[in-house]
Amino acid sequence: MQIEQIYTGCLAQGAYYITSNKEAIIIDPLREIQPYLDRLKRDNVKLKYIFETHFHADFVSGHLDLSKATGAPIVFGPQATPHFDAIIAQDNQIFNIGNIQIKVLHTPGHTMESSTFLLIDENGVDHAIFSGDTLFIGDVGRPDLAQKAANKTQEELASILFKSLRTKILPLNDNIIVYPAHGAGSACGKNMSKETSSTLGEQKKSNYALRINMSEEEFIHEVLDGLTPPPSYFRMNVALNKTGYTNFEQVLKNSLKSFDALAFKEMIENTDALVLDTRTADDFYKNHIPQSINIGLSGDFAPWVGTLIADVKQPLLLICQKNKEEETITRLSRVGFDNVLGILENGFESWTNAGLETDSVHRITAETFAEQISSGNHKIIDVRKETEYAAKHLEEAYNKPLAYINDWINELNPKEHFYLHCAGGYRSMMAASILQARGYRNFTEIEGGFGAISKTELPTTDFVCQSKTL
Repeated sequence: MQIEQIYTGCLAQGAYYITSNKEAIIIDPLREIQPYLDRLKRDNVKLKYIFETHFHADFVSGHLDLSKATGAPIVFGPQATPHFDAIIAQDNQIFNIGNIQIKVLHTPGHTMESSTFLLIDENGVDHAIFSGDTLFIGDVGRPDLAQKAANKTQEELASILFKSLRTKILPLNDNIIVYPAHGAGSACGKNMSKETSSTLGEQKKSNYALRINMSEEEFIHEVLDGLTPPPSYFRMNVALNKTGYTNFEQVLKNSLKSFDALAFKEMIENTDALVLDTRTADDFYKNHIPQSINIGLSGDFAPWVGTLIADVKQPLLLICQKNKEEETITRLSRVGFDNVLGILENGFESWTNAGLETDSVHRITAETFAEQISSGNHKIIDVRKETEYAAKHLEEAYNKPLAYINDWINELNPKEHFYLHCAGGYRSMMAASILQARGYRNFTEIEGGFGAISKTELPTTDFVCQSKTL
């Protein structure tokens, strides 16, 4: 028996490749399937099943393309209603793979079809659970995402999740390994560990949601407390995973079209495409195409595209780093953004070589920032997450998380200057690009973000004024 966790850091997502006696299964595959096909060929094994723990919201799964390529059936847990052929397993149903077994444990709550897959090894011993979004390391799946589909309130779903954990997960042996679908950074939970696996015994000790003496009322309160609104693209990804999507290779072929600077400019003027610049913040601030949005490929690119652009059908024109075109399109497709109209040929340099108009962001160092604000009161906007801000922030800073920029942007007075920062400059440059694209120019972005600011002598605090507004 072989178990391989295939972890994709930018999505904080874990897929699983398991083999036994010339047969294999894959659990929660990513959309690009070639790496899985390569493993099957390398190991000379036949893919017997593709298991899906639930209809994913934060990424487009590769289940359909993988099934078409290999002939392996797709398996969902009870209550799943896909719009394609699949095995809808019964609770406690067992599937044989080589010399091992997978037992389906229906664990609704995150979604109603959510299931945990229990691996029983060659000796008939319970070895591991692949818990999807039911159980994370240090957390559990948020129960507010499936309210509309389930026709239930988040409190009702939380109650269902409580019962699933108590009746299906907690009775299992402590030495069972827990393999979740996500780790820290995913928006499918709120307090996930950086660790990507654990034992159930350790989780019983450390995971707040598995406290033995916890009442159902306490669980509902704690699991719902502090939840932020889910990204808008989540529901669209669920629909793609449930109803189907374009073959990834076809998406790649359609998207890898390069245009010289003049043709690219014409497309900007004659389409409703959004210009997405995936270069680093350090490159973008110096020079970029006017009205373009910066989301750097070097960070949590795909989730931020989904959060900030939201509509997966939005036409896109791309500015990519050299030799990163295919990677950019692949990572966009992972969250369902397939409508790439074209790429600027030879990168941003070709735009400047053509003598076309450019723009820049006003950026200063943290040291210069410290000198400037020491002379009087200035408005400072911190676009980090609420938890980061609560841990420590500049005394006079307002917390306006980047994820909610569409909600707070209209609170700004375009005539009043403000400073903008995040933790290191990645998110603040995204915010800066969106602000400038919408006509706000009276601001200054801080290079290095709070990491650099905290090295100055500017006063910081962990006091949060909940009523503080722009």
